[in-house]
Amino acid sequence: MLNLLASENSMERPSNRLGRRCFIRRGTLALAGLAMGRRSLAGRAVAQEKAARATANLTFGLVTDVHYADKAPEGSRYYRDSMEKLRHAVAVLNKRRPDLVVQCGDLIDSGSSLEKEADHLRAIEAEMSRCHGERHYVFGNHCLYQLSKKEFSELSAARPTHYSFDHGRWHGVVLDACFTSKGEPYQRKNFRWTDANIPDAQIAWLTDDLRRTKLPTLVFTHQRLDPSGKYMIRNAEKVRKVLADAGNVAAVFQGHSHQNFHREIDGIHYCVTRGMIEGEGLKNNGFALVSGYPDGSLSVEGFGKQVDRQLGSQKKNTAT
Repeated sequence: MLNLLASENSMERPSNRLGRRCFIRRGTLALAGLAMGRRSLAGRAVAQEKAARATANLTFGLVTDVHYADKAPEGSRYYRDSMEKLRHAVAVLNKRRPDLVVQCGDLIDSGSSLEKEADHLRAIEAEMSRCHGERHYVFGNHCLYQLSKKEFSELSAARPTHYSFDHGRWHGVVLDACFTSKGEPYQRKNFRWTDANIPDAQIAWLTDDLRRTKLPTLVFTHQRLDPSGKYMIRNAEKVRKVLADAGNVAAVFQGHSHQNFHREIDGIHYCVTRGMIEGEGLKNNGFALVSGYPDGSLSVEGFGKQVDRQLGSQKKNTAT
């Protein structure tokens, strides 16, 4: 009887093993199928992103208010952390290989002396120089606390004045509002940060520059052109009229107030990018990759604390 039972048990084991094998095989196939499905979804997402990027005829990195300085934090501003934040931003943007990178002012913070301010600029410019593509700089009030515009330009890739440029099917304009109400350029602590102005000669140049181009245009400033109280350029209304009358300005990208902001005025998008200086560590970083499309629309892909935006051509006056 024992032998018979042993024989019966031994006869059942192969079928049990076979059942277990089938169960395991089916489970493995199901998991593999799930994994393949996930990979397929991920692959489609990548393909969709590539397809969307392929239709863009301009991409550029956008960084503002880095405020690098070798000094202790003050309030929400972590000056030394900006070095690591910018290094991270450059690495992320370089992987996407933008056509150009725009820095919208206050690359450095005010220095206790001319030499100290120059040291800050040399250090942070070493990181900026690693950016892929063209680099464009806007003067910020903190950039010129001690340094002159000429000195800042000699230590960086910045140009010493306002200018415009073409890249592909887009036109870019870099404005300079670092002038006092008397028309004096910022330097050597000769200004109040709330006294920002675009001189009449620069406005005349802007009017002529916009008249000469048929391309959709992007304008870059540090101080704000939209109504924003103490952060606004004093003669902003006059400048906004020039932009609106031109009929070819798609967007104005600004810094200075450090907070995500968007408003549309007369069909032109006015955007403020997150200030990189704000908050401790990489978890509080903020920068963007902007894509421009043939129809004149734009998309802002935000990283860190910078929000995403879709900037179409609809006309409305709203703030978000």
